[in-house]
Amino acid sequence: QVAVLVPTTLLAEQHYRTMRDRFADWPLKVEVLSRFKTAKEIKAELDKLAEGKIDVIVGTHRLLQPDVKFKDLGLVIVDEEQRFGVRQKEALKALRANVHLLTLTATPIPRTLNMAMAGLRDLSIIATPPAHRLAVQTFVVPWDDAQLREAFQRELARGGQVYFLHNDVESIGRMQRDLEALVPEARIGIAHGQMPERELERVMLDFHKQRYNVLLCSTIIESGIDIPNANTIIINRADKFGLAQLHQLRGRVGRSHHRAYAYLVIPDARTITSDARKRLEAIASMDELGAGFTLATHDLEIRGAGELLGEDQSGQMAEVGFSLYTELLERAVRSIKQGKLPDVDEPAARGAEIDLHVPALIPDDYLPDVHTRLTLYKRISGARDADRLRELQVEMIDRFGLLPEPAKHLFATAELKLDATALGIRKFDLGAAGGRLQFVEKPNVDPMSVIRLIQGQPKHYQMDGPDKLRIKLELPDAAARFQVARGLISTLRPNG
Repeated sequence: QVAVLVPTTLLAEQHYRTMRDRFADWPLKVEVLSRFKTAKEIKAELDKLAEGKIDVIVGTHRLLQPDVKFKDLGLVIVDEEQRFGVRQKEALKALRANVHLLTLTATPIPRTLNMAMAGLRDLSIIATPPAHRLAVQTFVVPWDDAQLREAFQRELARGGQVYFLHNDVESIGRMQRDLEALVPEARIGIAHGQMPERELERVMLDFHKQRYNVLLCSTIIESGIDIPNANTIIINRADKFGLAQLHQLRGRVGRSHHRAYAYLVIPDARTITSDARKRLEAIASMDELGAGFTLATHDLEIRGAGELLGEDQSGQMAEVGFSLYTELLERAVRSIKQGKLPDVDEPAARGAEIDLHVPALIPDDYLPDVHTRLTLYKRISGARDADRLRELQVEMIDRFGLLPEPAKHLFATAELKLDATALGIRKFDLGAAGGRLQFVEKPNVDPMSVIRLIQGQPKHYQMDGPDKLRIKLELPDAAARFQVARGLISTLRPNG
């Protein structure tokens, strides 16, 4: 069975109608749970759901109530995921341990986006718009009767429909009178969440069937309402909305091949807060198709990533920096994928310490910009394998010219570190007169190869305690040290 969870009653009805039409020729039974149904109808549907007679159920938060029982739930689809809290999403996962979960959103919440970036969730971006789809033109304007009248008349003249968003239910009647005076030829319908269910359903159906050509409404239309003929939205007091909310509201228009317009109406620019100004600038500048993901990454930066295990969906890390936090998270995810328990304190997680007493760095005369140097150091230390290191070398040569000796040493050391870490070497120290190797508690080396090495060349190699191998060799220059280090690592490999 499939459960489709949506945030609003209107969207539930719309999805239900779409799915019912799409699956008309298939032996799938689709039903909807919403407040538009009577208690008796809901009871009958819940019984069928428990018996497995309904295949797809669409519903609002009503689906999360304890009396909703499934016979065999296999997939949960959460549409407009940014409208749900952590508890509500976890309640769905608790229904069954092995339920597949698909979340859909144009503007992911910081926590969800962070989970996707860290590999806890798979992420796919649908960046290609439907054919002939045009971006919505966005204007931030003060209230001006002449300009708004022109916006209404242009849309109505081409046979289209207009959303006028006024998010204050108490004064919505007064706003209707103002609009009737402004555009006398308009047929105005009103929709908001405090209306009786039947009336709200009737108004939305009438608007869908074009009996009204202007819908004066609250944010009840925010989530996923799909009326292709409505191609102008006027948002009154746009400074009071959040970034994701403005993007969602703007997404109500431009759902066909016609050019759509969004007017964000604000009071005098001097009276709005600086944060509101930033939000309006961001939404006006990102008016290309598929900008939601970019807006969501801005949101992640501004608001912080929230908690993985707690209920906060935004907020900054307090005790550690963001990069260390993501590194710890990545390490834990990798361990779990390999079937191991993550041990954050294990030294192997930090990698082997390699010191060959040679300059290993990116010289500032080769690359003067400090920020770029730091970025490259981070990318080199974060490389997971030799192929990635080679790609980085090619990129650096392409961007900045042939590598100087210290930069070559840096890459050679990074590669040695990867190999040494894989073998369970904690520390590798080599200087002009030799050095020593220190192993972790349970290294991944062949003990016989160590014994053969010491027996074959007792003057050069000997054990120094249970976990150290002492090396006595004359190694005057960098080339000799790297050669010995590579030779040792290949000798100690279990299949070497």
